[in-house]
Amino acid sequence: MVGLKPSDVPPSLGVKVLSAGTAACIADLVTFPLDTAKVRLQIQGEKVTEAAKNIRYRGVFGTISTMVRTEGPRSLYNGLVAGLQRQMAFASIRIGLYDNVKNFYTGGKTDSPGVGVRILAGCTTGAMAVSVAQPTDVVKVRFQAQMNLSGVQRRYSGALQAYRQIFHQEGLRGLWKGTLPNITRNALVNCTELVTYDLIKEAILKHKLLSDNLPCHFVSAFGAGFCTTVIASPVDVVKTRYMNSPPGQYKSAINCAWTMLTKRPPSRVTNWFVPSFLRLGSWNVVMFVSFEQLKRAMMMSKQRLEANT
Repeated sequence: MVGLKPSDVPPSLGVKVLSAGTAACIADLVTFPLDTAKVRLQIQGEKVTEAAKNIRYRGVFGTISTMVRTEGPRSLYNGLVAGLQRQMAFASIRIGLYDNVKNFYTGGKTDSPGVGVRILAGCTTGAMAVSVAQPTDVVKVRFQAQMNLSGVQRRYSGALQAYRQIFHQEGLRGLWKGTLPNITRNALVNCTELVTYDLIKEAILKHKLLSDNLPCHFVSAFGAGFCTTVIASPVDVVKTRYMNSPPGQYKSAINCAWTMLTKRPPSRVTNWFVPSFLRLGSWNVVMFVSFEQLKRAMMMSKQRLEANT
């Protein structure tokens, strides 16, 4: 391995899993206020307390401004602990295992796999990740929806307390609430995000538009974020509302979607695209750029260690 470039040596499964989880945490740290604003916009119109009924959110940056003014800057990072827990469990599986699952479906062939195989691999790892990490997503969403206002009782005081309270009040089903829409959403997100990134990056390198470096990763990630938002935004809204809802508000995720469609005019639905894209677009750029750099750095460190032994 001595003398080889990091790009010449395929990264091990451990390197991919660790770099994927770490990169996703970095992306969450950078974009978490956008994600919180997106959640608040998605649940706007749901049942609110007397103290919060006069608060209205308008646009992503208007929502951030309103939250800072009424609840303080820390409110933008409500649920960050659960968010980081989620990414370490979630992104490690859905992104870190993607190449291995893709190779499994192709029988280990080194040729470039077709789009169908890539989509199947993305759907598989996305569904696997949700099955493991769903409780962390439920807690994160509920924290982000929780208002820090005087006169408003807080549902949860900390991440561990939230896990315990949800389990005691709603049982295991409460911790895995919204699994079906979340599997649907993340199968769509994962296959769109990873497949689009794969294809854009491949096309750029094939036509020698850019080298396999930061500008190439940036362009590929931006394109992946846009395509993912177009495909997954409606399901994301349903997932967020259903996971945040108290027991009995909706009979099922399908009932939640139907209630939204029949009680919200289409013009309001289109407003959800902008916050979703701002969050997903920026998250994809930070995550994929970090992922590629971390993967490369880990491979170089591994080669140095092997060269010295």
